[in-house]
Amino acid sequence: MKVYGVELSFNNKAEVLELPINPTSFEVSESGQGKTYEVAGLGEINVIKDRKLAEYSFSGLFPTQRYPFVTSKELLRPDEYIHKIEKWLRAKRPIRFIIASDTYDINTPASIESFTWNETPGGTGDIEYTLKLRKYVFYAARKIQRGTDEQSGQGQEGGSARPNEKQNPKTYKMAAGDSLWKVAQTQLGNGARWKEIQKLNGITDAEIKRLPIGKVLKLP
Repeated sequence: MKVYGVELSFNNKAEVLELPINPTSFEVSESGQGKTYEVAGLGEINVIKDRKLAEYSFSGLFPTQRYPFVTSKELLRPDEYIHKIEKWLRAKRPIRFIIASDTYDINTPASIESFTWNETPGGTGDIEYTLKLRKYVFYAARKIQRGTDEQSGQGQEGGSARPNEKQNPKTYKMAAGDSLWKVAQTQLGNGARWKEIQKLNGITDAEIKRLPIGKVLKLP
């Protein structure tokens, strides 16, 4: 597989790293979680479950100088690449992983599972590294509210009324300096969920940069 470019970004592209040299090898691991059981009268059966999250691993080089095989427009010092990736790893938040190749393209949120590096022999200062990522799926915990007996419809005689299943939608009014990313970060706790707000409110890409102050947004 010929790789044309690899990009890692953090915090909705607030920080971006383009790998200076494309990896010579790239491994993708995808597998199911099927289990086998022994059933009386049937023998061994296989239960197919949801697939595991895809894993990506590759190795490369952070060079000290612009060799002929360097592909990125901007070349940082090797320690700058290391500090940036280690900073993202410590943040315990997903990154955006993008790779373009002659076989297929990948554009997905991912968690950094491991990052190892060492200086190459010879004293050139070049750094060899290995990076392992895992596809990340965004999720949000749902808060369970416990009401009093009166709120739940429990009367003095022990009767219970049918609960009101209609929920008022959550909204937010745009203020000066707001953006969809900022709203998602402050109201949903994750700036990367701004696209959910865009889709829910039918906002086009052209409208994103000129949302008026006072506009009421529905929140997922």
